[in-house]
Amino acid sequence: MNSITSPDHPSRYGTTSDIKGTGLGLRGVHIPEILAQLPDIPWFEILADNHRAGGGFIPRQLEAIRQHYPITFHCVGMSLASPDVLDMTYLRDLKRQIRDFEPAWVSDHLSFSQLEGHHYHDLLPIPYTEESLFYVSRRIREVQDILEQRILVENVSSYVEFNESSLSEMEFIHGLLSEADCELLLDINNVYVNCQNHDHDAATYLESIPLTRVREIHLAGFEAFPDYLLDAHNNPVSSAVWDLFRQFVERRDDIPVLIEWDNNIPEFSRLREEANKADRILARQRRTQVA
Repeated sequence: MNSITSPDHPSRYGTTSDIKGTGLGLRGVHIPEILAQLPDIPWFEILADNHRAGGGFIPRQLEAIRQHYPITFHCVGMSLASPDVLDMTYLRDLKRQIRDFEPAWVSDHLSFSQLEGHHYHDLLPIPYTEESLFYVSRRIREVQDILEQRILVENVSSYVEFNESSLSEMEFIHGLLSEADCELLLDINNVYVNCQNHDHDAATYLESIPLTRVREIHLAGFEAFPDYLLDAHNNPVSSAVWDLFRQFVERRDDIPVLIEWDNNIPEFSRLREEANKADRILARQRRTQVA
């Protein structure tokens, strides 16, 4: 194992089995506090795109975090559904990061963010058709071959539906998991946002999730506007999303959970409160099963 060590803090690089309970998305503003106090957090999710530098302060910070905590990588730059060719520079950098920091797994989104060489700062949705299903599946297989591992693909929030779509979102995801042989990062906040925006039933959506393919759950907050919900990651998890989370863990309660909060980032202690709430829900469900 290519580990990073120091005389004072021996490395405790984790494996997939170390990713349990409710973790937090690592944000730069919290890193000094985390390194000074080493709080009892089971794992951190790293936005890999923010740590692409080959040297300097940012990777040194990640090295320090990695000495104490298991991590996963979350990405926004694979552009899995883009009509552009795969960005081999991005994927080579990501593979180097995987080699250097050994995340338990790597994830990205069922979307595209690059078109004709232009990078957008959004995760753009696609029409759900047989053609796009096989196209995106082939690209995911190519990425997995390059990275030499399965990846997790996250369901994204959306604000439009396409007339061209011949499949539902869940039919598309079922087909994708099979054709690409990848795994699912289930974002329950995105499920709720989409179902509210497009007048679908979130409970029915969750009941159709293929449980054996879900490796991670995301929980986050949205912002409500008069005509739609925005997946803004700038608020606490809503009561409606907590209710959906409770519903889902009645079917399976051993999936690692991640609290996302990317805008209007609060104090680290506030993030821990959200994580503790998720842990209490999981613990209550397990007590119910034992009883």
